[in-house]
Amino acid sequence: MRSILLIATMLIACSHPRGEQATVLAADTTLDKAAERDTTEKTQTTAVEKDTVTLSATALSMERQGMVNVQQLDPTIEVSLMYSRPDNFTGRILYDDLREGYLHPKAAQALVKAQKRLKELRPELSLIIFDATRPMSIQQKMWDVVKNTPKYFYVSNPARGGGMHNYGMAVDISICRIGGDTIPMGAKVDFMGDLSHIDHEAQLVAKHRMTAEAKANRELLREVMAAGGFRPLRTEWWHFNLCTRQEAKKLYKVIK
Repeated sequence: MRSILLIATMLIACSHPRGEQATVLAADTTLDKAAERDTTEKTQTTAVEKDTVTLSATALSMERQGMVNVQQLDPTIEVSLMYSRPDNFTGRILYDDLREGYLHPKAAQALVKAQKRLKELRPELSLIIFDATRPMSIQQKMWDVVKNTPKYFYVSNPARGGGMHNYGMAVDISICRIGGDTIPMGAKVDFMGDLSHIDHEAQLVAKHRMTAEAKANRELLREVMAAGGFRPLRTEWWHFNLCTRQEAKKLYKVIK
């Protein structure tokens, strides 16, 4: 029986020229590669769908309005949104589901430049975002806390078009050690008082209300942010704008 099977196999092999055998093998290989490619594409599609599903409603809204996640451009930039926690000037959580730092694409690219400059000067440090694009609904909640108080000028009035955060063109930011704490800046981010003002820091140091180290750290922050094209705000050492309010109102849309 084995002899008969062997002879039959040899006859079948001889009945196909070598060219036809090579063609069959090539076709099989092509089919295998196509199947592998199809499997890879399905896996990639599933990963994209998974990422989309895991985004919060606020994050999805930001992306639909053209904002970009800064960490997708530069994952070395740290993010710790202060309004996603209650330890801010309002005393409550304002971002129920947002943890990412979103900015207008121009502002995001500018921040990447600032981070690059910081890494050139101090490789062991990183920028850390405390607030970025802010929906106007959140701006209203913040305004409601300070209106009719002496602190009103620290928050832009939504009735007047809001502030630069509402256009994705401003960021509240500091500097931190990689995997560690923020470096001293003389006043907490979000502190509403003269310790946060940048126009009389030398006097604050002279009066021992702020250390020389904190002053130098603020100067470093301003230097690297300027390298990205940002401008500081006089009353808040942590706040930087990429353009003027007039430019924002003319060229960009308010984020809802």
